[in-house]
Amino acid sequence: MKTITGYLKPYTGRMILGFLVKVLGTFMDLGLPWVLAYIIDEVIPQESYKLIALWGVVMLLLAVGARIFNVKANQMAAKVGHDSILSIRHDLFVRIQTLSGRQLDQLGIASLISRMTTDTYNIHSTIGRLQRIGVRAPIILVGGIIITFTMEPVLTVILLCCLPIIGVGIFLISRMGLPMYKVLQQKIDAMVRVVRENITGVRVIKALSKNDYERRRFAEVNQAVCSQDFKASRTMGAMNPMMNMVLNSALTVMIVVGAYRVNDGYTDVGTIMAFLSYFTMILNAVMSINRIFIDLSKSSASAARIREVLNTPYDQPVRNIPVQDSEYHIEFKDVTFSYHPHGEDEDVPDCLSHISFALKQGESLGIIGSTGSGKTTVINLLMRFYDTDSGEVLIHGRNVQNFELAELRKDFGVVFQNDILFADTVYENINFGRGLSREAVRDAAQYAQALPFIESLSTGFDYEVAAKGANFSGGQKQRMLIARSLAAHPEILILDDSSSALDYKTDAELRKALREHFDGTTNIIIAQRISSIYQCDHIMVLEDGQCVGYGKHEDLMENCEIYREIHESQMRAE
Repeated sequence: MKTITGYLKPYTGRMILGFLVKVLGTFMDLGLPWVLAYIIDEVIPQESYKLIALWGVVMLLLAVGARIFNVKANQMAAKVGHDSILSIRHDLFVRIQTLSGRQLDQLGIASLISRMTTDTYNIHSTIGRLQRIGVRAPIILVGGIIITFTMEPVLTVILLCCLPIIGVGIFLISRMGLPMYKVLQQKIDAMVRVVRENITGVRVIKALSKNDYERRRFAEVNQAVCSQDFKASRTMGAMNPMMNMVLNSALTVMIVVGAYRVNDGYTDVGTIMAFLSYFTMILNAVMSINRIFIDLSKSSASAARIREVLNTPYDQPVRNIPVQDSEYHIEFKDVTFSYHPHGEDEDVPDCLSHISFALKQGESLGIIGSTGSGKTTVINLLMRFYDTDSGEVLIHGRNVQNFELAELRKDFGVVFQNDILFADTVYENINFGRGLSREAVRDAAQYAQALPFIESLSTGFDYEVAAKGANFSGGQKQRMLIARSLAAHPEILILDDSSSALDYKTDAELRKALREHFDGTTNIIIAQRISSIYQCDHIMVLEDGQCVGYGKHEDLMENCEIYREIHESQMRAE
């Protein structure tokens, strides 16, 4: 919890004030049984209606004051909880955005979603409860014992005898419960992952009639979560019966002993009534402390998971690598990379092996190859989502590891595989929060061959796009995504299989617009169709992470058998 307490420091003053207000309200609650005992034992025997009315007013003021102070303290606690968890979520979100590709792979997207939601909720609940019950319960417990000891020492000794038993029980049960809640959060991660996959791939699941299969798969992870939750709850739930048994046994003994003491004249009826009221308050305080221990067990597990993300070291620092004189805009020099670092699995081959190429400003590179050949990996390394295992990736002779990530990526325009549109207007999906003018967005849409269908929409660029562009066709989505990548006139344009849903005519018009309006932009185009890249200045053919062909279309048709086979198979298909 050390990381979390750091977020509470800015609110120390507010927490202290809330603590004082809560203390005042709690002391007023503690005073009520004592006043009741005094009225019964001292005031009523005097048969003075004025005194009875006076002390009745005192009880009323204590009751009203206790409510007012407690409500105000609870409101202040809620405000601290709200503001602190706001900061935690913000920093957690920012840190997630700065994680490298390898760190994202290790932590898992589903786990990060769970940490942003379930784990932060657990901590939020605990922060609020600690400020409310965590202040009130100990005061009631200690204060109640002190007051009862001054009123009836014999019965208080009986009460004190059962508290160590309860304390040891809480400690042992909490010690068993904490690891169980850690496992529970891992099970929740797995469930979130299945739900996320199903929501993302719902159309494929329906199209292939895999609903029953996915229901069974979800039922398995859901059952695992419920079983672990039941196991943890059953363990932590043993506290209440244990405490009830001990406290009720003590209550029985106290009632019997108290009856004898009243009968023998050692104490008064009002004192016994007040003692029983205090006993009830102490019992509720102990139950509240038990609840706090359960919440602390959950939140400690959640805090450890959040701390793991927040304290994850930056593994892509800016490195001081000398800048080289170069005539090229982009260079790959003997680059080798694997998503599974050597040492974790020696049998896994490299995703890229000894890749080298160079592009001058304004040149274009087409990359083609079979699925899994390493095409997208080239982009991941160029934009430094991952760092190379060996070799160098240079932009204007400067190693990409020399750049701040924001500086590196600001000059890129990118359309990734399976890129998405957001639930916003067409304009904002292309503008993407960059403050571009309407004219720039319109021009980008025209270059991407998206302008005709956008203008045909009922509200044009103000038309609302559904989440993931569900209300547009595949070709329309791709054209809007391409418009987004072109809108800021990037120095480097990357199109990763971004024209697969376009017809040949639209694809040709897009390539023509790129040549005419983006002649100074260096293009890297990944495609499955040779028609999308055959006019590129350079074409690279990848196979199993290795470059098996490099050159112009005509050269590859003569010298690269794999390229020629791809061309012939596509020509036959047409």
